[in-house]
Amino acid sequence: QGILREGLEDVKQFFKANGSCRLPLSPSLLVKGIVPRDCSYFNSNAVPLKLSFQNVDPLGENIRVIFKCGDDLRQDMLTLQMIRIMNKIWVQEGLDMRMVIFRCFSTGRGRGMVEMIPNAETLRKIQVEHGVTGSFKDRPLADWLQKHNPEEDEYEKAVENFIYSCAGCCVATYVLGICDRHNDNIMLKTTGHMFHIDFGRFLGHAQMFGNIKRDRAPFVFTSDMAYVINGGDKPSSRFHDFVDLCCQAYNLIRKHTHLFLNLLGLMLSCGIPELSDLEDLKYVYDALRPQDSDADATTYFTRLIESSLGSVATKLNFFIHNLAQMKFTGSDVRPTLSFAPRTHTIKTSGRIRDVFLCRHERVFNPSKGYTYVVKVQRESPGEVAFVQRTFEEFQELHNKLRLLFPSSLLPSFPSRFVIGRSRGEAVAERRKEELNGYIWHLIHAAPEVAECDLIYTFFHPLPRDEKAAGTNPTPKPADATWARPLGKVGGEVKLSISYKNNKLFIMVMHIRGLPPLQDGNDPDPYVKTYLLPDPQKTTKRKTKVARKTCNPTYNEMVRGMGMGMGGSEGAMAEGLSHSAPQLVYDGIPRGDLQQRELRLSVLSEEGFWENILLGEVGIRLRDLDLAQEKMGWFALGSRGHGTL
Repeated sequence: QGILREGLEDVKQFFKANGSCRLPLSPSLLVKGIVPRDCSYFNSNAVPLKLSFQNVDPLGENIRVIFKCGDDLRQDMLTLQMIRIMNKIWVQEGLDMRMVIFRCFSTGRGRGMVEMIPNAETLRKIQVEHGVTGSFKDRPLADWLQKHNPEEDEYEKAVENFIYSCAGCCVATYVLGICDRHNDNIMLKTTGHMFHIDFGRFLGHAQMFGNIKRDRAPFVFTSDMAYVINGGDKPSSRFHDFVDLCCQAYNLIRKHTHLFLNLLGLMLSCGIPELSDLEDLKYVYDALRPQDSDADATTYFTRLIESSLGSVATKLNFFIHNLAQMKFTGSDVRPTLSFAPRTHTIKTSGRIRDVFLCRHERVFNPSKGYTYVVKVQRESPGEVAFVQRTFEEFQELHNKLRLLFPSSLLPSFPSRFVIGRSRGEAVAERRKEELNGYIWHLIHAAPEVAECDLIYTFFHPLPRDEKAAGTNPTPKPADATWARPLGKVGGEVKLSISYKNNKLFIMVMHIRGLPPLQDGNDPDPYVKTYLLPDPQKTTKRKTKVARKTCNPTYNEMVRGMGMGMGGSEGAMAEGLSHSAPQLVYDGIPRGDLQQRELRLSVLSEEGFWENILLGEVGIRLRDLDLAQEKMGWFALGSRGHGTL
């Protein structure tokens, strides 16, 4: 801090002598002074400086930049240029991935300036609002976006931005092999745009713990990101959109493999340590898989998404980073509530006279559950407000209060654990009574507790409370704005069907809207196909089994033997594997194709019991013009012929 103050004095003297200057970051940025009170430093290894310059334009805001010393920013510049080229390719193909690409400029050996993106926060800061173990929880990102986008249409737009930008980041970071990914170099804007910063390691040069790579997953895609996309903890049709975007973006970049190899090849002699020989270029070549068809590449990238989502190592890496950063956090930092945009006090809000929990209500957005309506009366005559809080928000309040006060000053909190389903009506009713007692004792506690900022912030109306005042909106499923209304009880299946060189290619992509089982649980669905007529059942093919979901993603093609060639089920792939097998029916003349029918069934695997039919469809191939690939949704129902 002392070194920073001394340096800022030198900068102030520079501006006194010179009046103004243009920032190296961009010739269009003209500044006339430094703003010391807005300057600070970051806690990463290189201790970058956060600087705020006074804009020459009196109507313009202060210009905030990061100055780094100790990192080779040429590598960051190169990485950002590659991402910028990827973004141009996507936009030219009509695919706007909502990428955030910032300026970066190397001003000398091991130093340079980086543009600061406004209204953005690191994932670490968002996650630790839910405690040091926030990286293991699913709700932090969704709750943070909800806090900054209280209106339903704002939140839906933010989620849409998140889906596109997250897909773009997954593809770009994988292709370029960007490593050292932790929750302090991934950022999220209040508008939902996600982006990566700090590209000190790329082309697969990961940091090592002994012989173990720190970056174990193909790219960063965690369950809290999937929670935002799905609108809850279960897969929805939005996840299908996300997977399709990733695969489409990946295939578009693959078409330009030689462009990226040539551009990176030009930089081999520039002295960047991690781009120095052909092995570094081979990393990009292997990542882009130019020898694969689009269908094989789609299957491959879908497996990468599943691998990243299932990686515990990424969350553990985030958690370790949270612990490492705790030593930099001052003891004077007061805990805040993750769902409240700002802090309120007894002075700003007025003294609370009484609180009473009136009722509980069923909610569907952002996830299914119950919310509790609390009547808040203040000492000002006639000032009454109603606020809605979930059980998890009550629990967060209690956990944050425990950081400030000894347990002897706080009432006991109702147990989270219940026997049976935790979201049932009976449980909500019981919790209502327990929470009522808890908040009564809270506002009648010792003054230092009852009048603290946390409690006054908790009971202050949020934008969502003001919107709900006096209304009782019809519950709406979380993915209603994305999912098309389903015409069949059995849901729909998305297929890609093509025919080339006497081969019929069929890819099972997604299923949406499957009915739950009779016991109310989600099914374990898989797809089975036959190419009729097939009296010997030699054309039977199966996908892998997806677990506990009504909206599974497969992107799977299972390779089988040709018609009349003595194929057996033993030659088929058992579910999905990284070798990306294909569903190919070989040796079918075009004339014979007109007589064939694809019979597709969706079943739920039931272990020792008979598998349950969830829906099926028959597709007459003569109804499809297979001169080019056909892709679309087919309705599932009882036995009948489907239409695209």
